[in-house]
Amino acid sequence: MARSNKERTEATRLALIEAARRLFVEKGYAETATPDIVGEAGVTRGALYHHFEDKKALFRAVLEREAQAVAERIEAVSVPAGTPREALLLGASAYFDAMAAPGRTRLLLLEAPAVLGFEGAGAIERDNAESTLETGLSALLGPDVEAGKLVALTGLLSAAFDRAAIAIEAGGDRKAYEGAIAALLDGLRA
Repeated sequence: MARSNKERTEATRLALIEAARRLFVEKGYAETATPDIVGEAGVTRGALYHHFEDKKALFRAVLEREAQAVAERIEAVSVPAGTPREALLLGASAYFDAMAAPGRTRLLLLEAPAVLGFEGAGAIERDNAESTLETGLSALLGPDVEAGKLVALTGLLSAAFDRAAIAIEAGGDRKAYEGAIAALLDGLRA
């Protein structure tokens, strides 16, 4: 059975995203050229520019897909959890599991801020896992927490998770980082 135009269009877009991801992980954003991407995807240069304005837009699509995968993994375990503390700890563990996917830490935590800047990379994070973290912290701290304080705590804890993911990928002791996250959460409730 022949595929519809919509299916072919989506298949081409997905092939570009997957090829770009492989190359961005292998070579980095700066060293990956658009001819490399179209060659790896098996499509024309015109197909690339039909789907994406430029290499940076394609990179953003790769990052959004990666961030969404991380968020889905976190939400799958943290939403059904018992207490807010348990949900946050399960979410932290799921985050570390998700970030262990080959190349993901490099893409989301190293390449993204370098290419998109702090605001661009932060927007992707806020649209995905960070909103789940904020919800969890709000539940942990209760209804009296000030909105500004909640936003600041979410950003600080998100940065701690990111730093831990980088350290774990470099061989750091995951259990020690999970214990430190638990201590931070317990300190917030005190």
